[in-house]
Amino acid sequence: MADSAPTPETARRGLILINTGPGKGKTTAALGTAMRAAGNGMRVLILQFLKGSWHYGELDAAEALNSESGSETARNFVIKQLGRGFVKVGGAETDPEDIRLVEAAWDEAAEAILSGEWDLVVLDEINYAIGYKMLAPEVVAEVLRRRPEMVHVILTGRNAHPLLVELADTVTEMREVKHAYQRGILAQRGIEF
Repeated sequence: MADSAPTPETARRGLILINTGPGKGKTTAALGTAMRAAGNGMRVLILQFLKGSWHYGELDAAEALNSESGSETARNFVIKQLGRGFVKVGGAETDPEDIRLVEAAWDEAAEAILSGEWDLVVLDEINYAIGYKMLAPEVVAEVLRRRPEMVHVILTGRNAHPLLVELADTVTEMREVKHAYQRGILAQRGIEF
């Protein structure tokens, strides 16, 4: 009787990964995976849903990675900020412009995931957009279910929606043990941004 267990090569498929939880490192972990993917020749797209008003070090790193290709069409590690910064929530009505930006970011994300042009798509801070009721988790789940077989997707942000947690292949929860900010130490360039 032949062994029916899949071989490592036939078991390959695109994964859905979620980095969530109250601790630091969700985006950082996704960026590390993205760097690994790019180092293995994969095309990587990172879409930052709510970030946009600050300049983060990863933007410069992506530019440096792509500068060696010498061609705009050969860019294989792309980061796009699609928001205007942190949004107001909790008691205040969400600004309609922030909702419009999240909807436009999702349209771009869905198109990128379904296109098959990218091997890895990182949806940075999308869990916040869902948690703030700016984006329906069912819409995200539907696209993730329809993605091409070898497309990997990473979703980051606190409070990942249970529907997406169930759909994911790997879920990592970051737990804060202690943070420098609690001792009055401000965010450090190159570490937090």
